[in-house]
Amino acid sequence: MNHLYLHCRPGFEKECAAEITELATAAEIFGYSKTKEGQALVTYVTHEQDGALQLLNKLSFKRLIFVRQWFAGPAPVNNMDPTDRLSPLLQALKDLPRPAEWWTETCDTNDGKALSGLAKKFSGPFERALQKNRLLDKKSPWRLHLLFLAGTTALLGVAPLNNSAAWSMGIARLRQPSAAPSRATLKLEEAWHHFIPAEQWEERLAGSMRGVDLGAAPGGWTWQLVKRGMFVEAVDNGPMAQSLMDSGQVTHHAVDGFVFEPKRSVHWLVCDIADKPARVANMIGHWAENLWFEEAVFNLKLPMKQRYAEVKKLEQRLWERLKSLPCKAELSFKQLYHDREEVTGHIRLYR
Repeated sequence: MNHLYLHCRPGFEKECAAEITELATAAEIFGYSKTKEGQALVTYVTHEQDGALQLLNKLSFKRLIFVRQWFAGPAPVNNMDPTDRLSPLLQALKDLPRPAEWWTETCDTNDGKALSGLAKKFSGPFERALQKNRLLDKKSPWRLHLLFLAGTTALLGVAPLNNSAAWSMGIARLRQPSAAPSRATLKLEEAWHHFIPAEQWEERLAGSMRGVDLGAAPGGWTWQLVKRGMFVEAVDNGPMAQSLMDSGQVTHHAVDGFVFEPKRSVHWLVCDIADKPARVANMIGHWAENLWFEEAVFNLKLPMKQRYAEVKKLEQRLWERLKSLPCKAELSFKQLYHDREEVTGHIRLYR
């Protein structure tokens, strides 16, 4: 159990490796990262025999930024006979905790998609083998992950049900709403799924709440607020979708989002402005200092280089401003599946 396997966005392997290396070192679980550009997978190999398992227990998955999903296990199972993949996998399972459930996965790449047929076909025989050998325990706190890297190579490991992503490979399976004005709408929906527990949606995303959407046009994020029954001030020099204006829940301010100030505080601030991340973060900090919102979701577009370092720098700047507030504050970031060259931030102020 000294291999920690980490799903990430293709092209962000270096950021994922830098993040887990920093956190593991801080937790005094030493090792090294193995990456391959474009593979959408990072492996952190610990020097201690159960180091990966320790990291699952010491680190909070919710605090990870560039990691979509993770699991701990032994070294890869290599050179499997295509006519008998079950035997070596069952042998490897003997050293793992019995799980309550299991997923078959691939990497989020073109090569991985090519293996999805094999993973799906193998699921039936693997399920029967798990049942026959009594390797499942419904009361277990663990989930088993079986990830195919090739027809003859697979990774096996476990992740805590309460400290991992709720979706296979960390990919939110959301359907694009036909009525939404843009595909960007899924960014906000996924952010809510990640940052807000499902049992708290009715309270924290309630109808009749008031929100502001900075950089709103044509209204992908505004649509999500309206769908929840909120009244929205949409701020953008560009035009809003007429369907949103016809709802009676949207007031359009044709001004720059960086200069707009609300007349009174709102429940929700959302912002997806394509500008320098430092400028956007500074604006969000200004809103927080004035207590103009209770919760905020915002995107930071990342530079081409030093992306992890940039996020951590801006996170620290925001924390310094939040610590001066007369209320408790929470701040976290995540690179969501529907993000691209960006990360999504969330702030909650307790008043």
